[in-house]
Amino acid sequence: MIGAIVSAVIIGAIVGALARLIVPGKQNMSIGLTLIVGIVAALLGTLIAQAFGWADTRGIDWLEHIIQLVLAVIGVLIVARMSTGRTGRTGGTPI
Repeated sequence: MIGAIVSAVIIGAIVGALARLIVPGKQNMSIGLTLIVGIVAALLGTLIAQAFGWADTRGIDWLEHIIQLVLAVIGVLIVARMSTGRTGRTGGTPI
């Protein structure tokens, strides 16, 4: 159980950071929020991969990691849009 939590945090940090690199533009997200998005994406990606039988293969589970990364990119996009909408700033030049 402890190993699963530690691996979710490590994979979540990596996936969250990669997602922030993939999403274009500047995201006003803290490191902690990036970590949370990455952890949630890692856990959901693992659940989806297990449901399809892709999680337990010999070697590296590439499909599982791709699903996790796609979910993290979607999560970063959602959180970035929510934070932009909450502050009322669009990122454009003021008139």
